[in-house]
Amino acid sequence: MVLFELSELETWMVAYFVILAFILGTVFGSFLNCAAWRIAHNMSFVKGHSICPNCQHELGALDLIPIVSYVASRGRCRYCKEPISIRYPITEVLFGIISVVMLVKDGVSVLYLRDFVFACCLFCLSLVDLEIYEIPNGTLIVAIIAWVLSLPFINVDINYIVIHVGAAFGFAIAFLVLSLVMDKMLGKDTLGGGDIKLFFVVGLYLGLVAGMFTVILAAVVALVFARGRERIPFGPFISIAAWVMLIFGNPLVQWYLEMIQI
Repeated sequence: MVLFELSELETWMVAYFVILAFILGTVFGSFLNCAAWRIAHNMSFVKGHSICPNCQHELGALDLIPIVSYVASRGRCRYCKEPISIRYPITEVLFGIISVVMLVKDGVSVLYLRDFVFACCLFCLSLVDLEIYEIPNGTLIVAIIAWVLSLPFINVDINYIVIHVGAAFGFAIAFLVLSLVMDKMLGKDTLGGGDIKLFFVVGLYLGLVAGMFTVILAAVVALVFARGRERIPFGPFISIAAWVMLIFGNPLVQWYLEMIQI
């Protein structure tokens, strides 16, 4: 269900929604960064106040304004004067941009809300995986719930549901079998259980063909970053590929289907 496309609006209204989407993205980027840090350190992200990771001082409202607080404090904690990681403003700006890109693609719609939740889950699990090499199940569960709840509102038929659910189970089973075989052959863990479950979610959102492109793109990006490293988290690369296909996948899939004449 699309309330309206951006192309249907006056210029000032487009600017309003773009700015709103960016602000919303920076706020969620800040929250997701905090949530990922807490998850990685076995802390609850729904209880307690935000604290400085250096001095543990409770942060006030002036310390929690996305981007602005970092710039105003010149990248240092107001209490202990220790440097604040550049990760904070980078994640806020990045997710603000992600939010705007999805708004341009989906317009003001239920699909935008669904994709926004999916992007939040990908973003959070990537940050956690980068830090502790684990993908939290909660992020995947939230993404699945968002996909299911959106179905009555995004104008899809039973074929869409069957194909996407089938793709989800197909990817999960295929990568589970592949992981077991590779583990046996190499004598060590290859693909983590979190990655397999993430591929299930990718199948739900992207379907079979776009999901296959996601697998290829994730592998290529991972290979580039894996040079000289014994171990890398695969979750962020799957997430990057999935988001790229979510935004730009339709033309690529259409080209592929036309090429093989389906």
